[in-house]
Amino acid sequence: MGKIKGTVFLAIIACLLWSSAFAVIKIGLRYTTPLQFAGIRFIISGLMVLPLVGPLTTAIHYIQDNFRLVLLIAFLQTFVQYSLLYSGLNLIPGAFGAIIIGSGPLFVALTAHFLMPDDRLTLPKLGIIFMGIIGIAMVSLSHASGKGTGNLILIGILLLFLTNINAGFTNVIIARDAKHIPPLVLSSSALIFGGLLLFLTSIPVEGFKLTNPPAEYYFSLGWLSFLSATALSIWFSLLQRKGVKVSDLNIWKFIIPVSGAILSWILVPNESPDIISVAGICTTALALILFNRENSIQLKEPGI
Repeated sequence: MGKIKGTVFLAIIACLLWSSAFAVIKIGLRYTTPLQFAGIRFIISGLMVLPLVGPLTTAIHYIQDNFRLVLLIAFLQTFVQYSLLYSGLNLIPGAFGAIIIGSGPLFVALTAHFLMPDDRLTLPKLGIIFMGIIGIAMVSLSHASGKGTGNLILIGILLLFLTNINAGFTNVIIARDAKHIPPLVLSSSALIFGGLLLFLTSIPVEGFKLTNPPAEYYFSLGWLSFLSATALSIWFSLLQRKGVKVSDLNIWKFIIPVSGAILSWILVPNESPDIISVAGICTTALALILFNRENSIQLKEPGI
């Protein structure tokens, strides 16, 4: 039971860190292009983790022995995930993008159901996931603004659905195939290789933008690099932890848009809560409470 509580605590910490990214990304993007900014951010994140991996020669041996797997995770987790995410969000209203991304735990649960024999999707869990999605939708729609971009909105929706599918597939690969690679070695290499791919891709796609940005740019870059290094290392370690189910872990990602909305009310001028968004937060919180209750009941059943 103590191990489960520790897993939940670390999952919440990782999700709270990720939730702070939305407002800070907007600051950094005032001075650079999306792929270039993301690439630099993840390279720095990987370098932050590197001193913690232990002897560098040992880390290099792990990477050499598992190079194809490490490169696959770097490609999917960092390059594909953030290319799809940024491209999709640029084509649709932010509120609808938040709803689609907020439905991520459902896609992860479905992927795990078919690819992980010990992680089946039950009816109670499915109901809890849909309750969480409804809560996220209420929070997001209460802040709906802007218009779509014609037929391109369909492309944006498709890209974000692909983002969720890719996230589910990547989580399963890490949990199923990467247990023998130390989490810090995996997160550091995935961030550095993925960041390099993003940065190199940004040059022909966006052009090389070299400016002299103000201090707030470096603050946003530093914080985003820190949270990526910390949150991703925590998440990889939890995915590799014995007894942790991919679908159960990802349900805690419902915290991200909720915490992001609360932070925007605190930090962003002219942002304030309303009845619908507060009701959405309460609905999501209830879903997480029911999820914990469901897990507690399962643990008390004979043979578990």
